[in-house]
Amino acid sequence: MKKINSEILEELSKFESATIQNAAIFVRGYVDLGVDYSGPELQCMLPESGTLVGYAMTAEKTVLHRPEKAIGSTSFYDSIAEANVPTLAVIKDIDEPSNRGAVWGDEMAHILSSIGCIGGVIGGAVRDVPGTAAAGCGLWATGRVPGHGPSNIVRHGVDVKIAGLKISPGDILVCDADGVVIVPIDLAEQIIKFAKLVKAKEDETFRFFKQTKFTNSMYKIWRDNHDDGAWPIGKQPEIPGRQN
Repeated sequence: MKKINSEILEELSKFESATIQNAAIFVRGYVDLGVDYSGPELQCMLPESGTLVGYAMTAEKTVLHRPEKAIGSTSFYDSIAEANVPTLAVIKDIDEPSNRGAVWGDEMAHILSSIGCIGGVIGGAVRDVPGTAAAGCGLWATGRVPGHGPSNIVRHGVDVKIAGLKISPGDILVCDADGVVIVPIDLAEQIIKFAKLVKAKEDETFRFFKQTKFTNSMYKIWRDNHDDGAWPIGKQPEIPGRQN
């Protein structure tokens, strides 16, 4: 698994997922939603966790019926422990029907938290949300239920699709209350640079509109300098290799 300096992960965690997604557009342009960010069906179960950033460790799991073949949970847990970096357990429910049994619970949260996992991104239902918070994990899922049947990891270290987002092992994920954004490892530092610019521009806009005794004349000043792009006030920054 390709890794980057831990300071880069820390820098990414200073921004909201929306800011990171905006910044990535300036770095690489628009891309298919399926490799960019999660859909609305993926819900943040613990918004108080703030922004979490880590490497995806992927798995597929059944939670209602015994599969013909299973590898057990410990093999998946071992891969997380051996990664020795902040990780997010990305687990897809592949049972039929899906989203009916709990893929994640507080026992799993406590185990994984102790070996470097900072949260779960679950393509399926979860339970024990308060216990997950007590374990110090963040949690994203497509539903909540109180139970499950036989629970088995079928495979891990594979591409999975969760809420319309294709996640590969080792992807850097930025997760918060809005959902999950993928950050290409090779572009992470550039994305941080533009995230700072995006944040500065947004702060400038917020300050302008929050002025006391705001008037329509002030709005017209803004409108006349607004280009309907992502940079509301002033000239868009020049970006090497792209046309503004």
